[in-house]
Formats: sequence, structure tokens, C-alpha cells
Amino acid sequence: MDTIFALASAPGKAGVTVIRVSGTKAWDAASRLAGTLPAPRQAVLRRLRDAEGQVLDEALLLLFEDGASFTGETVAEFHLHGSVAIQRAVLRALEKMAGLRLAEPGEFTRRALENDRLDLTQVEALADLIESETESQRRQALRVFGGALGKTVEIWRRDLIEAASLLEVTIDFADEEVPVDVSDRVAELITLVSGSLDRELAGIDAAERIRTGFEVAILGAPNVGKSSLLNALAGREAAITSEIAGTTRDVIEVRMDIAGLPVTLLDTAGLREAQDPVEKIGITRARARAKTADLRVLLLDDRGMPDMELGDEDIVLRSKADLSGDADGISALTGQGIDLLIAEIGARLFDKVQAAGLATRERHRVAFLQGKSALGAAQEMLMRGPDWYDLAAEEIRTAIRSLELLIGRVDVENLLDEIFSSFCLGK
Repeated sequence: MDTIFALASAPGKAGVTVIRVSGTKAWDAASRLAGTLPAPRQAVLRRLRDAEGQVLDEALLLLFEDGASFTGETVAEFHLHGSVAIQRAVLRALEKMAGLRLAEPGEFTRRALENDRLDLTQVEALADLIESETESQRRQALRVFGGALGKTVEIWRRDLIEAASLLEVTIDFADEEVPVDVSDRVAELITLVSGSLDRELAGIDAAERIRTGFEVAILGAPNVGKSSLLNALAGREAAITSEIAGTTRDVIEVRMDIAGLPVTLLDTAGLREAQDPVEKIGITRARARAKTADLRVLLLDDRGMPDMELGDEDIVLRSKADLSGDADGISALTGQGIDLLIAEIGARLFDKVQAAGLATRERHRVAFLQGKSALGAAQEMLMRGPDWYDLAAEEIRTAIRSLELLIGRVDVENLLDEIFSSFCLGK
């Protein structure tokens, strides 16, 4: 494979910049820039020079031997001063070396997959880890990146291989007396894996919400204080507030971190029977977004409850408590009840993520459903007796292939371009 290089840190001015070189010629490139090489995994300070002998920078040089690096290949890393000019100079010097080329987006991580340093779920988790904004996202991504999902799938795969092997032994010795009835053990293994798949399927929605974020819709009649509450929660003037009813026509979104969870607050049009066609569109959108939101906060005033269907977990509050004197109400003007509302939103959303599993993507859900369907068919074949064991074994093998596709053990070329397209240059 080609020896590749790229920035492994964010582009632009910084305190330190890292340039990574990976491939068989990585150490040769390091030698040509830095001269004498250090022992692997021992950082040393070296003065880097180009082919003409011009000094490029003083940098830390760090080497990794084949099999011990992120990519699984021989790697050299240059930790430079974070000047854009230095970055360009070192990259130009590397580009001029024969046999080296600039890495494509995600190519370092792709090589880590191809060299069995990561499985496919860890690759996806690495992308999530880089994009994580909240504590819950960081913890979830780090858990999967540590191999938790891959290890779970490997346990399922081992159990299913045992089940298929037991059936195949029975098939191979169909003309001879097999001393042990394997059906009970096979059924036990299928039930065990199916139950685990059910638990992971039940937790996918919550895990995906942690990854992509929750939506909380603020609802109420016109001029009840929805936009003022959004601004108070966001700590800035995100929405226009006015004495004129119907000011908010479209859905306004503000991204926040609440209790370590990613939350998008939605300020919606006031709910009423409107005559203005534009306001009608806004109210229709408000109802649609509220219906799909994970949680709704309904603000009330003297006009009473608007026509809106709510769930048991939704929050109903009296608005403008500074005017009404309601001790249990909320006021965006004075801040009364704001901290309590934030805590309540966090608590109710946190309840939703308690069942979160390891799987976080629709691709994972599809693989689990395919595996579960195949195991259901295998269980049915098993109950029909020995004449159906060959078909049961084939269904178990189908389930195994679904799980292998999940972690990248089979040909997954059709998935790789889509997955790695989300990576930046240098990863």
C-alpha cells in the first residue's frame, strides 16, 4: 500500500500541529526530514530540514513500529509548532518525496480497519467521538470505541457457531447413531442470543437519541411567553419577542447541553385559530414538530389549556409568574423556576436513556433484525425435527453473517465509502 501523510490535528493556527505519515516508507521519510531516528515510541526533539537543507521547524518526532500504531502500519508523527506556514512547508517537503502521497479523508482509520486494529463499529464510534458535544455523547462513543459492541457481537457469534456446529455434526452422521440429542443445547443457544438481540433492539432508539440529540418543544397560546422562555433557557436573544401576538411564525431551534445530554429547544408558533395564512402554516408546523418531539413544555395563562395532545411525561407550567404571583409558575423575566425547569427536563430525558444499548445506528438495527429473523426461522426448523436440521443450520449461518457484517468481518465495500465519507482529512 502507498505511504500516506496528512495533518492529524485540526487545520489552522494552533499551539501544536501533528502530521502523521503511515506506510512502509514512513521512517525513511522521517529520516530524510529529521536525520537520526529515535527508538519507537520515544519522542525526541529534532530539527526538520527540507531537501535543500532549509530548516522547517524544531519538532517532536515519534515513531511507531508495524502493528503497534493506530493504523497498524509503520508510522512517524511530527509534533510541530502550530503555524499554518510550518504546516504547509512540512507537507510540501513530504509531497516531494517519491512514494508518498496525501491521505484521502478517513484513510488512516480505513487502514486501521483493514489491518484489524478496529472493527467497523469502532470506526463509527470514532466518528461519533470526534463529533461529540456533550458528556453523554462522549461516554457513549468512548464505550463503543473501546470495543464493547464488537465484543458483545463476538460472544453471540461464538454461541451461534457452536449451535450450527452441533447441527452439522448431526447432519454429517445422519446414517449413524448419534449418542447425544443436540436439539436442547441448540435451542438454548438460539434463545440466549435472541434474548440479547431483543435487549439491544429495545435500547437503540435511546442510544441513537444520545448520539443525534433530543428535541424539546415549547408550546402555548400566542404571547404566552414561549420565545422569552427560549431566550432565558439559551441565555441569549435567540428569538424575537414582542407584545404583538403571532410574532413567531416558524420553528426556532436552539442547541443546548442539559444534564450532559444534547438537546434542541424548539420555539413554536402560538396555538390558536388563526386567519393569517402565513401564521396558519406556522401553527401547522408547530403541531407537527411538537408531535415528533421527545418532550413538550406547555405554557399556560388565563386563557386555559390550548387544543394540544400531551403525554404523561410532558411538562405543564403557568407562565409569567411575575405577574400572576404563582409560586409554582415560571417567569422568563425574573428567572423564577428556570433552574427547576432545566433540572426537570434533564431528569425526564435522562429517564429515556436508561435503557440505551450499545448500538447507535440504523445499520445496527437492520443487522440485529435480520439476525433475529433468521434465528426465529432456525428455531422453527429445529422444532420440526432432525429432517429439518440442515435448514436450521443454514438459518443460523445467515444470522452469523448478519452479525459479521455489523463488525466488518465480511465483504463490506458497499458500506465503507459511506461510513468514511464523514471523516476529515487526517483521520
